[in-house]
Amino acid sequence: MELGIGMFGDLQINAKGEIQPAQQRLQEIIEEIKLMDQVGLDFYGIGEHHRPDYAVSSPEIILAAAATVTKKIKLSSAVSVLSSSDPVKLYQNFATIDLISNGRAELMAGRGSFIESFPLFGYDLQDYDELYEEKLELLLKINRESKVNWKGKFRAGLVNQEVLPRAVNNNLKIWVAVGGTPQSVERAGRLGLPVMFAIIGGQPNQFKPLFDYYKKVYQAHGHDMAKFEVGVHMHSLFGANSRDISDYYFPLYSAQMNRIGKSRGWAPFQRNQFEAGRSPEGALIIGDVNESVDKILAMEATFGLTRFSAHMDVGGPSHAAMMKSIELFGNQIAPAVRKALQP
Repeated sequence: MELGIGMFGDLQINAKGEIQPAQQRLQEIIEEIKLMDQVGLDFYGIGEHHRPDYAVSSPEIILAAAATVTKKIKLSSAVSVLSSSDPVKLYQNFATIDLISNGRAELMAGRGSFIESFPLFGYDLQDYDELYEEKLELLLKINRESKVNWKGKFRAGLVNQEVLPRAVNNNLKIWVAVGGTPQSVERAGRLGLPVMFAIIGGQPNQFKPLFDYYKKVYQAHGHDMAKFEVGVHMHSLFGANSRDISDYYFPLYSAQMNRIGKSRGWAPFQRNQFEAGRSPEGALIIGDVNESVDKILAMEATFGLTRFSAHMDVGGPSHAAMMKSIELFGNQIAPAVRKALQP
């Protein structure tokens, strides 16, 4: 099982509502990725957002910068909002990162958890499902074929067009992110694509039927089980002391949940919800080394994971807290998890 970190590029927001400058946060992110590489984590992913509380609108630019200061860590989007992107340009950008990084780039395609990119790039939300279907089809075709013939509804057709540059080994790793709809799971299984499940609330065990369904569809369509890959993305932050990290993180985490919840009609986020999420049955991996090791291993045992992604910057923890969490993950948690999973 690969172990790594996902981020959305959350900006730190103080009690007065003042937002951290994006320039500062972007420079911090590069330092954090350098540390991830140094402590031996397997991959890093960064999301795409177009909001004032996030620093990153172009994951590929962050990943290209990270490629020049790292040596081994895989570099992925988490996610690229495929529905409002041009698959041709998206492939070219990630193929370029793949060449710069000597084959370490990956692309994770998703619908996105926010909708700001649709009006920004001139798309209609009424076409939400059709846009994703069509653009995923084109992206996969580009990945298979260097010269593309294609016709769709939302984009000009391609007639014997060469899409360059090509990724290392002429193959870009493409994941899809799913939130929990059977239709998304069925599509991924049918196409034989690796899946990242976002488990960010409730009890992870509730997702087990979707994992089983994905595997069943994947096998039913004749895909090679030796290439089967499935991961989880879970809100995480690690500290030396469980109570200390909980007390530090709750105000930041709850503030972010309430900012998002205000536009979605959620009730105010409570401390008891936070602690329930931190419990062995909950979806938050926020605690000390031993708690985190146990919970990651429980996720692997439940779902048969090949990848675990700790979404570590929700609500904008300080750069110092992020660096400490990364250090604990790479130097203590990851080695313990790997040792426990040895045959």
